[in-house]
Amino acid sequence: MKSTTRYLEFTVPQRRGFINITRTVEQIVAESGIREGLCLVNAMHITASVFINDDESGLHADYDQWLETLAPHEPVSRYRHNLSGEDNGDAHLKRQIMGREVVVAITNGRLDFGPWECIFYGEFDGRRRKKVLVKVIGE
Repeated sequence: MKSTTRYLEFTVPQRRGFINITRTVEQIVAESGIREGLCLVNAMHITASVFINDDESGLHADYDQWLETLAPHEPVSRYRHNLSGEDNGDAHLKRQIMGREVVVAITNGRLDFGPWECIFYGEFDGRRRKKVLVKVIGE
């Protein structure tokens, strides 16, 4: 069995944003030489997410609106977490909803997606550098 580990880094200039990282992950899988296996993509920060869905701008706007309805950023005083001096209590909840990681099968050297599936990095407390782990395992 072989494995490849890579780290992606992102600085989203706004508080929230979604970045399609599918092509980058596909390139890492291709470079790994692994033909059959699994690819783990994991947000390495507690206010960021990795998820799979359609790359459609209306859906992204819907996600942003829905998440802000479920866990609005303001007033920041509504979150006990923010009593520690932070202002990102909402970002922790948004991450919990959207998920920490995805695992995608690798078949014949390629990510084995369903129709329209793409991998996204979701940022909920941006303006600073964060990492994503890409781990490819297989033969």
